[in-house]
Amino acid sequence: MGSQHMKCKACEGTGLLMDDEEWRYTCSICHGDGFISRYESKENLDLIDVDINNRTID
Repeated sequence: MGSQHMKCKACEGTGLLMDDEEWRYTCSICHGDGFISRYESKENLDLIDVDINNRTID
């Protein structure tokens, strides 16, 4: 991990998120890497569409 990478705050570096029913799925913020670069974090400022269960909609 370089100096320009930091641990993803959404998945806490695991690369996976869990919903209320404990289903695990790939983190939509870091795309499963567990880390994001400082430059990526500034690019992801747009809102993400979610469904009623707060899952991302593609």
